[in-house]
Parts: sequence; structure tokens; C-alpha cells
Amino acid sequence: MQMNIKKIAEMAGVSVSTVSKIMNNYSDVSEKTKKRVMEIIEQTGYSPSNSAKTLATKKSNLIGVIFAGELNVEFTHPFFVEVLNSFKKQMGVLGYDLIFFSNEKFISSGDYYSRCLHFNVDGCVIISGQKMEPAIRDLDMSSLPCIGVDLELSGKKSGFVMSDNFQIASKVVEHFYLLGHRELGFIGSTADSDISNQREAGFAKAIESFGLALNRKWFVHGEDFFEISGYTAMRQLLETGSMPKAVFAASDLLALGAVRALKEKGLRIPEDVAIIGCDDIEACKYTSPTLTTIRQNKERLGVLAAHMLFDLINNQSDGGSFVVEPALIVRESCGSRMRG
Repeated sequence: MQMNIKKIAEMAGVSVSTVSKIMNNYSDVSEKTKKRVMEIIEQTGYSPSNSAKTLATKKSNLIGVIFAGELNVEFTHPFFVEVLNSFKKQMGVLGYDLIFFSNEKFISSGDYYSRCLHFNVDGCVIISGQKMEPAIRDLDMSSLPCIGVDLELSGKKSGFVMSDNFQIASKVVEHFYLLGHRELGFIGSTADSDISNQREAGFAKAIESFGLALNRKWFVHGEDFFEISGYTAMRQLLETGSMPKAVFAASDLLALGAVRALKEKGLRIPEDVAIIGCDDIEACKYTSPTLTTIRQNKERLGVLAAHMLFDLINNQSDGGSFVVEPALIVRESCGSRMRG
């Protein structure tokens, strides 16, 4: 049987990260655990040619972080910040540091792959944005291990993690339906956003699966996923002359902007218009009304991305994808009373 770091971890009854720590001489592992792991390594004759120990001596132990797209989220989007914090912590446990690549306009047309080679990074995590630059796809198709977050990658050394966007939309429509809402609207980002497009397509499909009328006049879009776009899109919806009874916004920030526009018009939430967002950012708990939303498991997404990238770097995996299940979080902006 060919040994690798995963098999060593399984035999020792510990995590891969614990084995990695021991091989890199980290101090925060008990002597008992160290002894057990080292005995197994000695008994099996395991030679860690592709292990974290080799990476520490022959590679940089650096992971590149790229916020993709001409319209990117960077550090201002609370959802991606939480995912990245989770990723950072797990990569730290695995023995890696992060280096951030700029994608300002004067650089974004450049070659990410060449820059990754220049800094000798062992792999990259790519955070989804909009209007994706060709250099991102070139990096995806390269030999460098890459993991996309909310971004489908298809290269031979790539993988991705994301929430199930069609299930997100289905949960929204089901909740609206059980509350008695039949006239439904949608606020999304631009046509350049795969995530917004997936949520919109899932929303439309779910509406039709419940036998409801699909009114495209009530499907409006902003420039991005931020609050001002939600405000502008809801203003546009208000000007159509008719209003849906419930609206799904493709992000919490879009939903919060929509709430502001409705309040300015003197409309009550959820009595006049119910609102559901997506992401479950911290602000949802403190708005007025508090925001019903779809929770994406941000910590799990970050940890999965870290382990997948670690496996790609160490030739333990050929890539693949993980889709994380979302959860409906009911608060005041939609209500919870079902029809009797």
C-alpha cells in the first residue's frame, strides 16, 4: 500500500493538519500524539517526499490570494471576509502563510501565473468577482494548484467550493409560498455574475415548479452585490407601477439597500413587501426589521477550501468540488407565520 500523509493520519487517529504540524516541528501538539505518529511513520517506512516537511524545505509555504474580476469584493464584503478568515486560520494550521495579489486596473491585464511563479507560491485561492479577467482563466488552466471560492474552476490542478445556489433559491420560494405569497420578485447583480445568475435561474425555476406566475418585470438588477445597488434596483422596481408581495435579493447587502428604498416610500416590511436576503452576514441581526436570509456556512467553505488546496499541493487529490448546503434563517423581514 502506498503511504501518504492522509493514511498516516488515519492510522494514528488524528487529522492531516496534526501530522503536518508534527512533521514541521510545531510545539502545540502533545508528546503522546507526536510519539504515536512518529512510530507509525517509522513502522511504515513512510518517506514524505510530497509532504509538508518537503514543502517547508523546497517550497515557499506561501498561498496566493486573488480577488478576481474587474468588479471584485476585496475586503469590503462581509461574506467573503468571513470565508477568508476561516481559510487563513486553517492554512496557518497546515503551515502556510498568505500573500495577496493586487488586481488594480494597471495590473489586472497582466499574467497572474507569471506573478505566482515570481513569488514561488505553492497554490492560490481565487475569490469570485465580476467581469472576470482572462488572466484568471489562464491561471486556472496552468499547473499551479488553485481553489475557487464561489467560482467554478475546471483546470487539471483546480477545484472549487460554493453553496448550492439552486437550493438557496428553492428554499426562498418555498418559504414565500408557505407564507401565502404568490407574487414574487428578484433583485440580482449584473449579467457578469455567475452566482447571481445561478440564484436567479433557480428562483425562476422554483417559482414555476410551484405553479406560480413568473413576472419578469419584477426581476431587476444592480451593478454589484452592495447596498447601493439594492437601493437603486428597488427604486427601479417601485417605478414599474406594480409591486410583488415578496422579494428575494441575491445578497444581504442588496436586501438592506432594498429595505431602505421601501422605507423611503413609506412601505412596511413585511406587511407590504416581504424581503429575504442571502449570506447571513452579522448585520442581519441588527437591522430594523431584522433580515430573514439564507445562511451560507462561511466557516465550512473556508476550511474546505484550505484542505482541498493542501491536497492539491501535495498531490493527494485531482481537484473536484464541494457544494455546501444552505439554511433558511427566519427573522422579521419575512415573518414566520404559515397559512393555516
